[in-house]
Amino acid sequence: MAKNFYITTPIYYPSGKPHMGHAYSSIVADIFARFKRLEGFNVLFLTGTDEHGQKIQKEAQKKNKDPKIFCDELSETFRSLTKTLNLSNDDFIRTTENRHHKSVIEIWNKLVSSGDIYLDKYSGWYSVSDEAFYDEDEIEDKNGKKISKSSGSLVEWVEEESYFFKLSAWSNKLSEFYKKNPNFILPESRKNEVVKFVEKGLKDLSISRTSFTWGIPVPKNKKHVIYVWLDALTNYISALNFPNTEDKKYKAFWPADVHIIGKDILRFHAVFWPAFLLAAKLPLPKRVFGHGWILSDDKKMSKSLGNILDPLEIIEKYGIDQLRYYLVKEVSLGNDGSISLENLKNCINNDLANNYGNLCQRVLSFIKKNCGNKIPYSTKLNDSDKTLLNNLKNSLPKLQNLMDNQNLNEYMKAVVGFSFEANKYFNDSEPWTVKKSDPERMNAILFTIVDQIKNISILLNPIIPNATNKVLAMINISNENIKIDNIKNEKTLNHKKELGELEILFNKIENDN
Repeated sequence: MAKNFYITTPIYYPSGKPHMGHAYSSIVADIFARFKRLEGFNVLFLTGTDEHGQKIQKEAQKKNKDPKIFCDELSETFRSLTKTLNLSNDDFIRTTENRHHKSVIEIWNKLVSSGDIYLDKYSGWYSVSDEAFYDEDEIEDKNGKKISKSSGSLVEWVEEESYFFKLSAWSNKLSEFYKKNPNFILPESRKNEVVKFVEKGLKDLSISRTSFTWGIPVPKNKKHVIYVWLDALTNYISALNFPNTEDKKYKAFWPADVHIIGKDILRFHAVFWPAFLLAAKLPLPKRVFGHGWILSDDKKMSKSLGNILDPLEIIEKYGIDQLRYYLVKEVSLGNDGSISLENLKNCINNDLANNYGNLCQRVLSFIKKNCGNKIPYSTKLNDSDKTLLNNLKNSLPKLQNLMDNQNLNEYMKAVVGFSFEANKYFNDSEPWTVKKSDPERMNAILFTIVDQIKNISILLNPIIPNATNKVLAMINISNENIKIDNIKNEKTLNHKKELGELEILFNKIENDN
C-alpha cells in the first residue's frame, strides 16, 4: 500500500506583511512534512495565498492598482517567505489561478445540485477584515463602534441579496461525524469548542456577496461573487487537480492527513469546510489541528503595543534554524505561547550552542586530533554504550506516535533529552583518559557517541535542517541515508572516509543590550 501523506498550512491573506503567526503555522507544518519524508512517505506539503475578497479590492483601489497585479506583488512576498523559513513545500497555490477557479465552480455546482444553495437576503454583522459574519452575541460595543469579540475587528451592518448554504441542515451529520472521528479536531480543547458550537444549532451561511466584484463570479448570476471562505477552503483540493477525481494526485492525496491552522480560523475549517464537503459528497480531511496564538511577553502582538516580533528580522539576526527550534520548544503546540528575545537568546545559548552544537564540536574535534580524522569502528560495546544507543532506538515507536498525533513538544523534549544524555555519556566515559591505557575502549566510546550524534541529528533534522545536514555531511551520511530506519543501522557510519570540515554550528549570543 502506498505511503502517502498530505499536509497543508492555511493559505495566507496577503494584504499585510508576513508576521510570526504565518511563520509559526508554516514551520510547524514543514516539520511534520519533513518527518514523514524521513519515515519514507510520499509527502505533499501545500501552502499558498488567499487573494480574493473585499479587503484586497479596497487595498488595490487605494493604491490605484488592478487587483490581480496587486495580488501578484503581495503573493510573491509570501512565496519568498517559504524560502526564508526554509520550507519544503511541494506546491504553492494561489486562489487567482485557473486550476483553483475551476475547482471552486465545480464545488458551487455540486452544492446547487444537492439542493444546499438558495437565494435570499442577508442582513447582519460582517467584518471586512476577517471576511466573516458574526451573530449578535459575538460582537460588542467599544468606543462607540461595534467589534468582533474574538478578533477585535470592526464589524458593519450589511443588507444585501445573497446566496445561502443550508448549513443548518448539516448540524446532526457534523455532530455524528465528530463522535465517530474523535481525533478529527485536535487538540481536545478545540474539539470541545466546535462540538458545543454545532450542538447549539447552526444557522444557514451567506455564501455570496454583491457589494464588491473581486472574486469568482457565481455561475449564471455574475452580479454575485462567491464568498471568500467557500472560495479559499477549496484550495486544498484545487491543488490536487479537482474536479478530476481520477487524477493521480487527487487519488493519492485526498483526503488530507492534516490541515494545520491557527485557532482563529477553526470554525471555517472544522464546521464550514466539512459541511461543504458532505453536501458535495466528497471525503472529509482526516484531521484539523488548531494551534494557539503567538504572544509577545504574554501579550497579543499589536502595532499599538509596539511588541511585534518580526520573524524576518529575527532570522536575519539569529538564523532560521534558531527561530524554528525556539518556536517549537517554547510554544506548546495547541496552546497560546509567549515568546521574547531574551528567551530566544537563552535557548540558542543553552540548547543549541551548549548542548547539541557543543556535543558535535567536542566529539568530532577529538576524533580529528586522535583518530586520524576517521570514526573508529568497534564491536566491543559495554553496557553503558548499549544503554545510550538502545534508549533512543527503543523510543522510536513512541516518538513516531507523538509526531503522528502532532505532539511536537513531547517529541522535542525527548530528543533534547537524548542530546543531554549523550553529553553526559561523553564526559563520564572520558575517552581522553583511556586513549593510551585502553585504545580499544576509546574506540568503543567514540563509535558509540558518533552513532548517537547521527541518531539525534536525524531526529532533529525536520526541526533544524541546516545544522543537522551539516553534521550528517561531516560524518559522511548522504542525503538518501537520512531516514528514521537508519537510526537502527550503525552500518551507515563510514569508518574509512575522513570526516568533513568542522565548523561552529551555533554562535553563542552575547548580551547586546
